[in-house]
Amino acid sequence: MGINFDLTDLQAFRAVVDLGGFRKAAEAISISQSALSRRIDKLEDALGVPLFERTTRRVTLTTIGRVFARSAEQLLDDLDVALLSIRDISSSRLGHVTVACVPSVAYYFLPNIIASYHSRFPRIRVKLLDTSANEVLGAVINGEADFGVSFMGSQEPEIEFKVLLQERFVAACRRDHPLARSKQVTWNDLYEHDYVSVDKTSGNRLLLDQALSAVAPRKPSVCETRHVTTMLGLVEVGLGVAAVPSMAMPGIDHPILTSVPLVEPVVKRRVGILKRRGRPLTPAAEALHRMIIEAKRGTATSSNR
Repeated sequence: MGINFDLTDLQAFRAVVDLGGFRKAAEAISISQSALSRRIDKLEDALGVPLFERTTRRVTLTTIGRVFARSAEQLLDDLDVALLSIRDISSSRLGHVTVACVPSVAYYFLPNIIASYHSRFPRIRVKLLDTSANEVLGAVINGEADFGVSFMGSQEPEIEFKVLLQERFVAACRRDHPLARSKQVTWNDLYEHDYVSVDKTSGNRLLLDQALSAVAPRKPSVCETRHVTTMLGLVEVGLGVAAVPSMAMPGIDHPILTSVPLVEPVVKRRVGILKRRGRPLTPAAEALHRMIIEAKRGTATSSNR
């Protein structure tokens, strides 16, 4: 039997499998939904079997579709390896990597690593999904991202969670704020001042609510945001103070902002890399994944000297 489908048809099929629907798959591979449907129809006609069961509400693989999905995944991964193993690999690599990460990681930790990655592999496109911890977890589980960097997911059976670092929460304030002169600040002391907080959709809010069950602020926050980076902007203009992960703070040479350790209790979070269990990374994603781990290891080694 002749092969009456091509690589783009297989890539379209994998996109639908990974993302669970035609609309998201079409957006991911930058074609129209009708063009995606034609590719799937072509593949099914060539194989002589239906690969998906379609209803108005969902798309699921048929029994044969599930078997074929494993073979197609292996075939495409093997092709990636072959393409990335040719001569002059560092200058000729093609492809893309999608990383989901919480905004504090995206802003303060990843930029230098991505710049180094781009220098080594200039033809690989990196896409960052900077979003909440819950959405990072969902993006990795659903296959929307190759891997994620976040502080949630270590308890999920579908996720492999490799710890990169552990950081504590600190009080972010202006250098001219009264708390800036303290060596450490209790949570009760923090809440005596006007403060900014994250709302209930934030993974940081869930973590803090669990850790601070015995600490009850006497007044509500003056403003709620969804992201720590927004909180810091509000602190910088003098709206109040805020409890933030230490990674989120700008460098010690920042002209306006500073931080003070928070105690009673000391609250920490573990930041790690999230991968979907049992699914190998593509070579392009594996290279970035390895650079992140090596960069963090190097930082830890330098800090221990």
